[in-house]
Amino acid sequence: MKTPFSLLLVVALTVSISTNAQTKVGDVTVPNTFKAGSTTLALNGAGMRVKYWFDLYVGALYLQTKSNKGSEIAAADKPMAVKMHIVSSKITRDKMVEAINEGFANSTGGNTAPLNTRIKQLLDAFTSIKVGDVFDLVYEPGVGVTLYKNNVKATTVTGFDFKKALFGIWLGVDSVDDDLKNGMLGS
Repeated sequence: MKTPFSLLLVVALTVSISTNAQTKVGDVTVPNTFKAGSTTLALNGAGMRVKYWFDLYVGALYLQTKSNKGSEIAAADKPMAVKMHIVSSKITRDKMVEAINEGFANSTGGNTAPLNTRIKQLLDAFTSIKVGDVFDLVYEPGVGVTLYKNNVKATTVTGFDFKKALFGIWLGVDSVDDDLKNGMLGS
């Protein structure tokens, strides 16, 4: 029995579309789209957070419109998300708290005082961390930043000023990791 050409074309297109629905970074596959409330965001870019030659987590940035301007993205009052897929047992809750505190200090030029209560709220939501955990930090204007751990809501932190400082950790002038920043910016 001969297979019609149109059927082969449909199968080929389906395989092509399904394989393009995800992006691989190291051993981690991240989706090319992400839902922030009712808004569908597109993968802007992704990269690996590396420290002392150890792969720690894959970071992916999702935006409505692709951009390579980190500071402008961090300062934008638009839906966006950062996905962190933990790949190393070296990331513990204590290490995450230390890194986030350092990141906020860097992204605010050391002026964390107006954010301290909200930073603590975010940090308290990082109750435990293990390899394979996925944390989504989702910003929605008028709502704030919602932290999800493995698709379960952990907390929502309000304030546009908080969002700008948080996203500045990865996208600001003094980012946590320039290679990760470049990956997230699609550079």
